[in-house]
Amino acid sequence: MKNYSLFLAFAIPFFVSCTPVLDEDPYQPAAVGSYAYGADCSWITEEEADGVLFYDSVGTPQEGMRLMRDHGMNSVRLRVWVNHKTGWCNKEDVLVKAKRAAGLKLRVMIDFHYSDYFADPSRQTTPEAWKDYTMDELLQAVADHTTEVLTALKEEGVTPEWIQVGNETRNGMLWPTGQLWDSNGDLPNGWRNYAALTTAGYDACKTVFPDAIVIVHIDNAYENNNWFFRKMKQNGGKFDMIGLSHYPMMTEWTGKTWQEVNQLAAQNIQLLYNEFKCPIMVTEIGTLSNKEAEAVKVIEDFRGLVDKWDYMKGIFYWEPQIYNNWKPKEYATDGWGAYEMGAFNSKGQPNEALKALWKH
Repeated sequence: MKNYSLFLAFAIPFFVSCTPVLDEDPYQPAAVGSYAYGADCSWITEEEADGVLFYDSVGTPQEGMRLMRDHGMNSVRLRVWVNHKTGWCNKEDVLVKAKRAAGLKLRVMIDFHYSDYFADPSRQTTPEAWKDYTMDELLQAVADHTTEVLTALKEEGVTPEWIQVGNETRNGMLWPTGQLWDSNGDLPNGWRNYAALTTAGYDACKTVFPDAIVIVHIDNAYENNNWFFRKMKQNGGKFDMIGLSHYPMMTEWTGKTWQEVNQLAAQNIQLLYNEFKCPIMVTEIGTLSNKEAEAVKVIEDFRGLVDKWDYMKGIFYWEPQIYNNWKPKEYATDGWGAYEMGAFNSKGQPNEALKALWKH
């Protein structure tokens, strides 16, 4: 990827030093297993390549991860695509970000999408290189891809505390083989295939990092999701932790107020724990950037509901470092707008909602 390579070679000094010298860094890392105050900041290298800068309270440019760490973040989540057309979020890009996070003494979560682009409930597109694979070949591809990325991290001295196998997999992954249902109902072998594919990823994670916590992640924390994990276990699926997405201010998605969505999410997190007795984490949360004062209330309300439970292990804001309508260049041709839930203000500084989320 030509532009990215040039950026890495000729970045301005404070980006060159984005992996700090640990002897000069007084930061004390959070203990493994403690509450994760996190962010998925997977876009950060792409932003930097576009010339986006991040600033402290007096307007001095700062490296973005360090800036967020200084505002309370102790963990970073990084997505992995198999072979996206632009090269972002592939193995090499993830290594750059993961090494930076580890150098800053931040805990790391790796989020495998098992796709060439975003995977979510509306699309779980099989990577182009795998599109004609049989079920057995897909199982091997999941294991090999997972092993390759994690081994590369291990060789660079990065030890993820958590690993997601799939992203928002409410309707399975690696469609059509691992799809769970369509408009006519459950698909033949859908649950069996999905559980087997997830297990292939789980086992690969444990082979490289036996102590890593492996997460299965779905959307809509406000819904009763016990049925999903029940069916998964019935079909042989494995997980150490449940991961959920929670976007309480997107009322057009839910038809409910953010207060109702927060309450429902808390109730359904309790139901999940009561049945499965495993830790739970919100691995994605977002609030509207143009309603900062209300976003603070949303975050404080949700934390007040869930922080009291010792099985609730953390919250990761999704791409907080977006501001002033930045978006990837490809969005201009794909017809996508800018992300509306960044949590930096127009001056490139963390906003008050983000500070409320990471207040220890």
